[in-house]
Amino acid sequence: MKPDIHPNYREVVFQDMTSGYTFLTRSTVDTRETTEFEGKTYPLLKVEISSQSHPFYTGKQSVNTTAGQIDKFKRRFARG
Repeated sequence: MKPDIHPNYREVVFQDMTSGYTFLTRSTVDTRETTEFEGKTYPLLKVEISSQSHPFYTGKQSVNTTAGQIDKFKRRFARG
């Protein structure tokens, strides 16, 4: 491999800011913060949403019908 052309691939802790859930994985993302996780210090990346807080994965997703969206569009842009 050529030196200095590959990104730094290392273990990084991701923290969900919504639920506080943290998990360890590998990534090339650049971070400025660090955190203690299971007795070791790792780079930290804070994310807005993860599988612990996303409505699709938590089962709290609301299903909008296409017909309802079309009616809403027609009401909003109806010519009077």
